[in-house]
Amino acid sequence: MHTVAVLALDGVIPFDLSAPVDTFGRARLPDGREPYRVRVCSVREEVSAGAFTMRAPYGLKELADADTIVLPGVAEPPPELPPGVTGALRAAAANGTRIASVCVGAFLLAETGLLDGLRATTHWRAAEQLAARYPAVKVDPNVLYVDNGQFLTSAGAAAALDMCLHMIRRDFGSAVAAHAARMSVMPLEREGGQAQFIVHDLPPAPSGATLEPLLHWLEDHCGRDLSLDEIAAQAGMSTRTLNRRFREQTGTTPSQWLHRARVRRAQHLLETTPYPVERIAVQTGFGSPTAFRERFRRVVGTSPQAYRRAFRAGERP
Repeated sequence: MHTVAVLALDGVIPFDLSAPVDTFGRARLPDGREPYRVRVCSVREEVSAGAFTMRAPYGLKELADADTIVLPGVAEPPPELPPGVTGALRAAAANGTRIASVCVGAFLLAETGLLDGLRATTHWRAAEQLAARYPAVKVDPNVLYVDNGQFLTSAGAAAALDMCLHMIRRDFGSAVAAHAARMSVMPLEREGGQAQFIVHDLPPAPSGATLEPLLHWLEDHCGRDLSLDEIAAQAGMSTRTLNRRFREQTGTTPSQWLHRARVRRAQHLLETTPYPVERIAVQTGFGSPTAFRERFRRVVGTSPQAYRRAFRAGERP
């Protein structure tokens, strides 16, 4: 039997904890046997979980005997791990134990140094903070999970379900993973691949910047087929000056900013209207549905249809 140790530290997020506990706990082999033994471990017996406290039956010693260790997210990643945690995780890793993190649990794993030089992910809202705090980690905010073999990281708690099912499939095959997916009421592989659904904010200009009026104009007119010459004329600048000012004040080019604005408009239309993709392609300035689909997938990481199914208000699953 494969032992999964879920390490709960103070401030643990309940759903981040329950995702691996439930997913591994529901797995069954074809003959009905349980393939996993799940143990919740902690530094001390009582763990704070926000509105309530919980009891952890096992201590850090159990990590040494685990085949897989899962680090759930915590409300606020600590500046350093509690005494004994780093040593226990490093020792387990040296013995070949698989270690995975849920959401901002990536901060806990990164703190041990085990992610140095590796690609990792976390919730997209925390990705910049993770990259700044641990520059040796190659943070990818655009995926549901990253599997480096021994070390895995997932985005939000829902993405942890995808990661856990992936590990079950690695351990016992697709049939066992498919059964666990059905018990968790989710698909074995979510349509849209391994992309987080990110709200792509437009690169802002500093308050009071000279381009601020132009950015508002661009956002209002992003559905038109705007040329660089027309944008420069609206700004009262040469195209060369426009490009330079754009990079200085937004960190990007006019065309890249415009594409981002169009994608954001498309996300809004997909969420709030029944308009077909062909109409949205025209209304957002992409022209052809093919160009729209390609650009949308490149920026958002999934197709317009998959995005609509996931986020359309009032849409039935």
